[in-house]
Amino acid sequence: MNATANNSAGATSMNLELPEEHRAFKDMVDSFVAAELPKDWARELERKEHEYPFELWDKFTKAGFHGLGIDEEYGGIGGDILMQMTLARSLARTLGGLAWIWGLTSFAGVKSIGLYGTEEQKRKFLPEIAAGKLRAAISFTEPGGGTDVLGALRTTATQVEGGWKINGEKIWSSSAHVADYLLVLARSDKNVEKNHHGVTLFWVPAKSDGITCTELAKLGMRSMGSCSVHFDDVFVPDNLVLGEPNNAWRTLLPTLNNERMMVSAFCLGVIDGVLEDALDYAKTRKAYNRPIGQFQAIQHMIADIRIAQYQVETMLIDCAWKLSVGRDQLDEVTALKVVASEQANKCADLGIQILGGMGYSAETDMQRYWRDSRLWRIGPITNEMARNVIGECMGLPRSF
Repeated sequence: MNATANNSAGATSMNLELPEEHRAFKDMVDSFVAAELPKDWARELERKEHEYPFELWDKFTKAGFHGLGIDEEYGGIGGDILMQMTLARSLARTLGGLAWIWGLTSFAGVKSIGLYGTEEQKRKFLPEIAAGKLRAAISFTEPGGGTDVLGALRTTATQVEGGWKINGEKIWSSSAHVADYLLVLARSDKNVEKNHHGVTLFWVPAKSDGITCTELAKLGMRSMGSCSVHFDDVFVPDNLVLGEPNNAWRTLLPTLNNERMMVSAFCLGVIDGVLEDALDYAKTRKAYNRPIGQFQAIQHMIADIRIAQYQVETMLIDCAWKLSVGRDQLDEVTALKVVASEQANKCADLGIQILGGMGYSAETDMQRYWRDSRLWRIGPITNEMARNVIGECMGLPRSF
C-alpha cells in the first residue's frame, strides 16, 4: 500500500504517505515475497490439487506473519489494520488466492480469540497461533444457506453437563481437513423471535470424535482445500465457547468489516500481479513486427487495469484509515469489497485477453488470478447481497 492516513487526534483528512514504521514493514514484506514466494513457485503449489501446501505455511511462520495483529504479550508482533492489509496485498500479488493460507487463521483465530476470547483463551491459543503451531478454519456456511448464514442455520448446539453437543453440517470450510480448530457457529436456542438471537460461537478441536471432513473439488485455490464438515454429537467443553452463549451474532458483527477489508486487500494484490504481468508481456511480445504494447487496444486494456488499481487502492486506504480511528463504516467497507472483487476479476480477464493463448495457458498466472478472484465476487458475501446491505444503510427498506 502506497499511502495511509493521518490518524492523530482530531485528524479529518488522509495524509497519503506511509509512516516510517509502515514503510519498513512494507519493504520487508515485499523483499520476502520476491525471494521466497515467486509466481512460478505459487503456480506449482496450485497445481497440486488436494495437497495442502504446508511448505507455504512454514514460510509464513519463518517470516513471523502469523503473529501479525497479536499483541507482544501473547507472543505476536503487534501491528494495526493497515499493516494487515499491506501484508494481504503483498502476498496476493504472487500467491493469488493461496494468500488465504495466512488469512484464514488470521481471521478465524487472531480476530476471534483476540477480540472476544477470555484472558485464559488468549493466553492459551494466541501464542500458538503466533508461533505457527495452530491452524484454524471457519465453519459458518450451511449446505442450504450461502450468504443466508442465519436463516439457513441448521447446525445445533445442545447444552450438556460440562459443555455442548454439536450436530449438523457445514460446507466450504477452507482448510478444515488440516486445521487444528474450527470456528463454528451453531444455533443454541430455537425459541427466539429473531434469527440473530440464540446462536453461539465455538472453538472446536478439529480432530474431535464425531467430526468428518470431506474435501470438495473446486475451480480455484485448489491446493488449499475446502471441505464439507459433518458434526455428529461432537462434544465441546464450556471453556471453548467464544463470547457470550446465545449472543454470538452481536459479537461477530465488528469482525465483518475486517473480513471484507482483507478480501479487498487480496483483490488489490491480484490487480498488482495482473498489471505487472500484462505490462511485461506487452513490452516483450511482438506481432506484426512491433511490440503489442504499441497497439491502442492493448494500451487501453492496460490503462483500465491501472485505473482499477488506483480506484481500489484509494478506497482501501480510506476504509483502513476510518477503521483505525474508530469510524466503522459498514456501507463503505461493503462498497469497497464489491468494487475490489469485481475489478480484480475484470482485470484478470483483461490480462488473459492481453496474453491471448498464453493467458489461457496453465504456464502463466492470468488464469490462476481469474479463477481465484472469481470467488471473491461470491464470498464472504455475494456482491448482490452486498448491494442490498448498502441500500439498507442508506435508509432504503430491507429487501431480504
